[in-house]
Amino acid sequence: MSPSPAAPASKSISAAHWRAFMRAWLSDPLRTAAMSPSGPQLARLMVAQVPQGSGPIIELGAGTGVFTEALLAAGVMPERLLVVELNRGLHGILRQRFPQVRVECADACCVLDLAARCGIAPGSVDAIVSGLGLLSMPRLAVTRVIEASSRLLGAQGRLIQFTYGPLSPVPRVLAARLGLRARRAGFAWRNMPPATVYVYSVDAARAPSV
Repeated sequence: MSPSPAAPASKSISAAHWRAFMRAWLSDPLRTAAMSPSGPQLARLMVAQVPQGSGPIIELGAGTGVFTEALLAAGVMPERLLVVELNRGLHGILRQRFPQVRVECADACCVLDLAARCGIAPGSVDAIVSGLGLLSMPRLAVTRVIEASSRLLGAQGRLIQFTYGPLSPVPRVLAARLGLRARRAGFAWRNMPPATVYVYSVDAARAPSV
């Protein structure tokens, strides 16, 4: 992606935003992927996996907007983005930082219904950029998020997910059932903690019929 001069600049993360992130973690650590916002190396690695295209991009678990900012800086037009964050405090920060982007306070498990309300059809999404902490989420919630994501992705669409664990954060059985191919895209060793990025795409030959 090449930077776009048309994309408005966002308001950079501040100490107040960082404190809000910490409050979110302290109030519900199982729903927050880390004890600090993701670093620039991880953000660059995540955004580098977004395919070229003009379709919608959905961000799940946006936190304070590190990935949102990187997407805009990479040239993604604000009107293509749907940003989802469950924590109300962080949702408010995102609305403040990115007034040009549609930001919804919602559970990622309901992203299929949310996308429909926003006019995003199944099979039309270029990328889902996920900041969710899948390893700390209940198995049923992970299943619902990944199932919904697989239905939203277009033929060339990608689910981009980072993890702090040594293996793919999407269970192999679930990926096989949904016809998702997984590849390890890279390792952000400067991130705190270090993180691995995985990319999941729909294998047309294996995907279940809808």
